[in-house]
Amino acid sequence: MCRALNKLETRRAGGCRETAFIYAITSAAVTHAIARACSEGSIDTCNCETHYKGRPQVTGNAAVAGVRDFEWGGCSDNIGFGFAVSREFVDTGERGKTIREKMNLHNNEAGRWHVQAQMRQECKCHGMSGSCTVKTCWMRLPPFRVIGDLLKDRFDGASHITAASSGHHRNSNNAHRNRPPKSPKSNNLNGNSIHSKRDNRRKHKYGFQLKPFNPEHKPPGAKDLVYYEMSPGFCEKNPKLGIQGTHGRLCNDTSMGVDGCDIMCCGRGYRTQEVVVFERCNCTFHWCCEVKCDVCRTKKTIHTCV
Repeated sequence: MCRALNKLETRRAGGCRETAFIYAITSAAVTHAIARACSEGSIDTCNCETHYKGRPQVTGNAAVAGVRDFEWGGCSDNIGFGFAVSREFVDTGERGKTIREKMNLHNNEAGRWHVQAQMRQECKCHGMSGSCTVKTCWMRLPPFRVIGDLLKDRFDGASHITAASSGHHRNSNNAHRNRPPKSPKSNNLNGNSIHSKRDNRRKHKYGFQLKPFNPEHKPPGAKDLVYYEMSPGFCEKNPKLGIQGTHGRLCNDTSMGVDGCDIMCCGRGYRTQEVVVFERCNCTFHWCCEVKCDVCRTKKTIHTCV
């Protein structure tokens, strides 16, 4: 399995699924980082998400008793601001005129929707002796690894599209509007992240449609990654495309995944050798404040592609 292409290389490599993943995860990373930085107070121009504040929630038995189940409070990650800034920053230069630009815009949007969809409620109880008389809740994003794993699954099932477009462009985004957009319905067969209508006041920024390469397949959904070209060969070095090949790459001889020697080495085989490595070991903490370690010499078996 090839290493990930960077954005400069994806420009040269074309519209393959690896390019789709790079654009989606870059857009998602910007969205996640900005949303989290706002709630942490690291950005002067934004703060906590205010969409949920001041809205007491009454559910279940609490509704019968007239008691609020929980109150919005704390400091929610500002997903609305992160979403908007990511659009303005990551989508710059993508006009949506060519199939490549439309693919990039769709994958950028898909990355952002994955971040938005992972907002989760966290709560803290208040009361005597640990009782939960009052509960304060806020919305929090998970570690970015969770979103990366979801995008990797989308990479494996990316949609092959054809060069077709319709509609017009809309540019109504404002980075200072921080009301979070609602997640699109994943089962909407007639929509994708660029053109489908949403059931809230804020519609998608772009107005064109992507069609599947196979007419019998459903159109790509809002969170689907899309590509229009087959992936180049990553096994051999290709300086023009920035591909380094897999010769000399470390691999795992016991893995059946992409890091396994069978896949990583493209069927060429691999070498096994023992090497001596020096590592820190037996570390202990000394008050105050120092960690002291020994240096241990160990033998390791490594496998490299031929």
